[in-house]
Parts: sequence; structure tokens; C-alpha cells
Amino acid sequence: MSDSQSPEELLAAYDYDLPPEAIAQTPADRRDQSRLLLVDREGADYPDCRFADLPGLLEPGDLLVLNDTRVIPARLFGRKIPGGGRLELLLVRDLGAGSWEAMVRSSRRLRAGTEFDLGEGQRGRLVGPREGPHWEVALPEGGDLDRLLEEHGHMPLPPYITRPDTDHDRDRYQTVFARSPGAVAAPTAGLHFTDDLFAALDSRGVGRTMVTLHVGPGTFRPLDSSALESGSLHREWYHLPPAAVASIEETRAAGGRIVAVGTTTTRVLESCAREDGTLLPGSGDTRLFIRPPYRRRVVDQLITNFHLPRSSLLMLVAAFADRERILAAYQEALTRGFRFYSYGDAMLIR
Repeated sequence: MSDSQSPEELLAAYDYDLPPEAIAQTPADRRDQSRLLLVDREGADYPDCRFADLPGLLEPGDLLVLNDTRVIPARLFGRKIPGGGRLELLLVRDLGAGSWEAMVRSSRRLRAGTEFDLGEGQRGRLVGPREGPHWEVALPEGGDLDRLLEEHGHMPLPPYITRPDTDHDRDRYQTVFARSPGAVAAPTAGLHFTDDLFAALDSRGVGRTMVTLHVGPGTFRPLDSSALESGSLHREWYHLPPAAVASIEETRAAGGRIVAVGTTTTRVLESCAREDGTLLPGSGDTRLFIRPPYRRRVVDQLITNFHLPRSSLLMLVAAFADRERILAAYQEALTRGFRFYSYGDAMLIR
């Protein structure tokens, strides 16, 4: 944020009008038949493709970097003991030994020590408040919790999807390559990939590697003045494996391009990069806030969905082209009837 801009002025610069009917409430019939808008940093046009066309838009030797996090059915409903008042939990972070950080909603005031019934005799307890609306809760451990989530948990669809979740969402609000449980929101740019598309990319000579970032509910939180002034966001846990670093180094040495699939993958790579662009493998929490002006250290191209107005994700995307170019692309997408947000269409910035 420049010294001459107030937080409201900065947010207003990333605002746009989005009609409610443009927000996708359901996924495309087939993942890779979503539309794909091409945004060339230097060009004037916005070609309109299908996501299945991606192999022909990349070059042999390019490397896709994907986020393999797995969304857990993290929304649970319970009844307080005694009294039977309703309670809703959104699990956010595993604190270990049966303790979780969770967002908790109830019709009445919450109190530490309150117990609740989650079904089939499984109980939990509010341990105490944490930051903001978050609480520490004690839950069943190990297999009991896994079974509870599998049988009674709901997929944590974003707040702008206004329908209840269904069994279909357990498949479609999850990438086909998800393998590391811990996210409460999907890395949505990855939702468009299919096994057939990966086979076509393999044939094209496009490589891929995996990182992990457990997407948290903060991804939907409105930006406030403290984030804009401090330059840091909500924390999210990441893991950058040595194998991914090796693949990226080999790709760069051979002249290939690093194509990040999603803002979450971008956040991992740029968080782990030194000033000279070298990467350090490891795990931890990132609070990185990518926004213009920003010098990219690792990522050459970006595949991403369309994001909320006035959001940190829209600012991240604008850091890979210029703000005016991205907002013009968004307007073009709206004019052409693209679908927005998690279950919507995608864009490739190159």
C-alpha cells in the first residue's frame, strides 16, 4: 500500500461488479470442459478455449506445479449437552492429540467447557477461545474422528455457493490428485484436471510435480486494513518437498517454464524462494501477501480461477500481469458468460 492510498482506496482499485448469476453453483459436467481464458501479458486479445486444450497451450519441457492437498469434510453439526442447542463446527487446523482449531457457531453464547454430541455417541468439548471467531475444541481421536467425518461430516463449500452440499461434492470439490488431508477449501484451479488430461500432457512432454498447502477459511475472509498495512495474510501450512525443488531446478536448467496451478501453489513457491530465485525445501506456515508491485522469483505462468472482488487472491493474480489487464480480462469473461469462483471457469496467464 502506497503512502498516498488509504486501505479503502486500495480495495476500491480491485473492485468489479459481479452479477450473482455469474457465480457457479455447480461444477461443469466434465472437469476439463470448463472454459479457459488466455491472458497474454503483452497481447490485446483474450482467446477463449476449453481446459482440455491446455496441452497445446504449453510447450514440451514445461513443468506444472500442483497442490495435492485434500479437502476434509470439515463441517460438523452437534447438540449441546445438556440442553440440546444446535452447534456448528468448521474444523480449521489439527492441533494434535485430539485438539482442533475450529470456527464455531451457535444460537447462544459459547462457553469454555461446553460439551456437545456429534452423533453415534461421539462427543466433543469447547476448550477455550482462540483468535477471532476460532476456538480450540477437543474431539475424538484417530479412527473415531476419521469415521465421524466420513459418516457425518459435510464438505465445506464456500459461502458464495448458496445450496447445501451433496454427495456429489465429495468427489467434485476435490482434485483427482488430492492425497494430503488437511484443507477446508479446495485448490480450485486444480479441479479442472482429469486423468485423461494428464495423459495428454504427458504425451506433450509437459512434466508435473506436487507441493502441499492446506487451504484455510481465511482465503474467503475480506481483506481488512491490518492486512493491508502489515503486508501479511492469514497463515496456511505448506510443504515443499525436495523432489519438487529438484524438478523445478531441472526444468529451469533445460529452459522450461514453471506453470503454477493456482494461487495456493504460487504462495508455496514464492514463500520458499530466496531473492535470487533458488528454492529451499521445507514445511511451515506462510503469511505471504503477494500484490503489486511484486517481483516473481519462481513462477513463469499461472493457471487460476476467477476470484472475489477486493480480495487478496485478485491482488495476487494482478501481480502476474498488471491490474488494468486483469480487470479487463475479468470484464471480458463476464461479457462472454464465463462462470466465476470455485466451481467456475479458469484463466491462463502467460
